[in-house]
Amino acid sequence: MSINRRKFIEQSVLTGSALLTASLIPKSVLAAETRYLTILHTNDVHSRLDPFPMDGSRNQGLGGVAARAALIDEIRQEGGEVLLLDAGDIFQGTPYFNLYKGEPEIKAMSRMGYDAATMGNHDFDAGLENFALQLQHANFPILICNYDFSETAMESKFQPYKIFQKGNLKIGVFGIGIELRGLVPDNLYGKTVYTQPIEAANRTADLLHKKGCDMIICLSHLGDRYEDDKVSDEILARETYDIDLIIGGHTHRFFPEPRKYRNRKGGDTLVNQVGWAGIQLGRLDYSFTGSKTKMLAKAHTVVIGKKSRE
Repeated sequence: MSINRRKFIEQSVLTGSALLTASLIPKSVLAAETRYLTILHTNDVHSRLDPFPMDGSRNQGLGGVAARAALIDEIRQEGGEVLLLDAGDIFQGTPYFNLYKGEPEIKAMSRMGYDAATMGNHDFDAGLENFALQLQHANFPILICNYDFSETAMESKFQPYKIFQKGNLKIGVFGIGIELRGLVPDNLYGKTVYTQPIEAANRTADLLHKKGCDMIICLSHLGDRYEDDKVSDEILARETYDIDLIIGGHTHRFFPEPRKYRNRKGGDTLVNQVGWAGIQLGRLDYSFTGSKTKMLAKAHTVVIGKKSRE
C-alpha cells in the first residue's frame, strides 16, 4: 500500500535521511515553506509499446505503454508537482518502428503527458527528416543544445532548453547528445553539426542559473561511463558547475540508485539511468526549503508491468 506522498517525504526528512539536512528544520516550518517536486524519467525505450511477451524469458510481462501510463497517472493523483522526462532513443527496436517510423511512439508519449525529451542516436535511424516529421504528433519539446540543426529539417523543431514553472519552482531542463560520426550513418544525420558536450552543457546550465532556475536538469544521451576517456555522464557530472541532476541513457544501465559526483563548485551532481525498453520508471522526489535549497528525499526505481503487481 502506498504511503501518502507528503507524509512520506516529511517523515523521510524528519528521520534524518543521509541525503537530507532538513531534519534540523521544525516540522511547522516544513509544512509552511517546503515544496515538493517528483521527477519521473525513462530512457532508451526503443519502440517497446507492448510489454515483453509471456514466454518464460527474464523480462516477460514487463514494460509497455499502458502499464507505464497507468503508473504515471497514479503518481500524478498523489498530488504535488510532477515533471516527466525522457533521455532519448525513443525509436528502433520493434516492428512498430519498422512499420510506422515512430508515429505511435510519439503519440503515446504525448498522451502520457511527457514534459520534454532529448534525442538519442537511434532517433536518427529513419533519417533526420523522418524524426522532424514525427514531431507533428508531439505536444512536448525536444531539447538539445550541442547539435546545430541549421539548414536541416530539424532547424525549427527543437529547443536547446526549456524552463518549466512547477508551482513556485523554476526548473531548467536541457539536452545533450552523443557524437554522431561513426555511430550514425552520415546520410541519416545529414548537415547536423555536433559540438563539444561539456562546453555546451556548462554554457546552457550557466544561462539557466542566471535566469533564476531553482533546479537544473540535463537530459543526456552520452552514456554513463566508459573505460576510455570518451565523454560520459560521469565526466560531465564532475566537470559541471550548475547541473543538479543528469538523467542519462544510451548505455542501458539499470541503476539501483542515483550516483553522486562532486562537481566543479564542490556541490553534488546526481546521475540516474533506468535501463532500456521501458522496463523501469525512474522516480526522484525532491524537497525545496523556503530558501529553495534542493534535497533529494527519496529515489525509487519502479518496475513497470505484471511482475510489479505480483
